[in-house]
Amino acid sequence: MTLYNNADSNKRRSWFLISAFLILVIGLGYFFSLVMDSLAILIIAVVLAVSMSFTSYWYSDKIVLKMSNAQKIEKKDNPELYRIVENLCITAGLPVPDVYIINSDQPNAFATGRDPEHAVVAVTRGLLDRLERVELEGVIAHELSHIGNRDILIDSMVVVLVGVVAIMSRIFLRVSFFGGGDSDSKKGGAILLILGIVAAILAPLAAKAIKMAVSRKREFLADASGALLTRYPEGLARALEKISKDEHKLEAANYSTAHLYISSPFRGKETKSWFTKLFMSHPPVEDRIKALKGMEID
Repeated sequence: MTLYNNADSNKRRSWFLISAFLILVIGLGYFFSLVMDSLAILIIAVVLAVSMSFTSYWYSDKIVLKMSNAQKIEKKDNPELYRIVENLCITAGLPVPDVYIINSDQPNAFATGRDPEHAVVAVTRGLLDRLERVELEGVIAHELSHIGNRDILIDSMVVVLVGVVAIMSRIFLRVSFFGGGDSDSKKGGAILLILGIVAAILAPLAAKAIKMAVSRKREFLADASGALLTRYPEGLARALEKISKDEHKLEAANYSTAHLYISSPFRGKETKSWFTKLFMSHPPVEDRIKALKGMEID
């Protein structure tokens, strides 16, 4: 098993995601245009889908960094952190990414960017203050694995793309409730309007559930790849245990970017019911630690 086992597969999935998103948004736009009897809605959906797909591909990393209040640093600002990143990149055969710091006491980290040549690793002050070197290496290796596995493009894009589905649905709901639902019987009348409202409510939930399911699977993969990179699974396991037990808040965190972090930034809000688990951004930390401790490194 190597860091690049899933790179080609994830590149194909990236383009599949873009195509699926375009189909979903245009399909919603077409359905909403039928319900509202307005061609303008379909035109807006097409323009929005194309423009936001372009934006998410080229600028999703900048959007995520801005939302996270991350600040770029140079090697002179934290030589030890940079040495860890550089050494692991040499081992992984990756270009050295830009390094950002988030001024928060909560220990956490994420990677973003459209490809390894335009990648970013962001860590919080709390991570640097609370982890030992081998634990920090485990976290950085995990994030570099996201880069090597080509997870970062998909993870960054869905921040923007899922948001577009939610915006479209919100606009439709507002228009339909405030005088926009004048469709005649030929267009389906009241039944079609009700179906449109149901679709507008369910579409964002479905998009979010898919996003979270993909995110959970990739966390396990990045854990395994990161452990292979450092040859010391115990380091990442210890880091995850410390991170999960820390109760500091991450003020810049929101539900759009939560899936990017190595651990959910929302402390104490994890729930156990089967329904809420569909929307969990990360697998249970106990399962991740168990998997890491059960790894055998030759």
